Amino acid sequence: MSETGIIIGEDGKSRCHWHANLPDYMRYHDEEWGRPVTDDIRLFEKICLEGFQSGLSWLTILRKRDNFRAAFAGFDFEKVALFDDRDIERCLADAGIIRHRGKIVSTINNARRAIALRSEFGSLGRYFWSYEPALHERPTVVDRQHVVANPTTPVSVRISKDLKKRGWTFVGPTTVYAFMQAMGLVNDHIEGCFRRPEVEAMRVALVSP
Repeated sequence: MSETGIIIGEDGKSRCHWHANLPDYMRYHDEEWGRPVTDDIRLFEKICLEGFQSGLSWLTILRKRDNFRAAFAGFDFEKVALFDDRDIERCLADAGIIRHRGKIVSTINNARRAIALRSEFGSLGRYFWSYEPALHERPTVVDRQHVVANPTTPVSVRISKDLKKRGWTFVGPTTVYAFMQAMGLVNDHIEGCFRRPEVEAMRVALVSP
């Protein structure tokens, strides 16, 4: 990795360094990370998986994502909200996911909180996109130094505080910022990454929920 945080792939394209040229991680970087997401179920999935990632590698979560989807009803939060003690024990016995009781219970709790949030705002998308940072809240240049130095932002702190007031769990400011990066609320592809201008064009074209 260069000091710029950019690495050149075998295809000659410049990318953010963190995918380390691993095929599945590179595919996630190229095809998903940072693309604007408005679908409620996918938003719920992303924030839950970021919660599971806490203390672990995102690559670990990514490689278990299909198992998580099977365990948690595709992250349909209306279905997850109905999970009971038997479902908790089922998940704890599932070697294909992260068997952390607190995070499993949190996912069920957050599903119930997501239903309440949708009832109030019309959709999770409308709620989260209302927090899109204004231009003055974003850095002029998104480089490696900025990304490393800023695991949280004032906006992620605001979202975290509001979600916690609403009863959500495992939604600290660092987790929320990782969620913001993943679902496109911000574009943190590093300057020089071939995906950065493409993602920014998607964000500009997006009609917010």
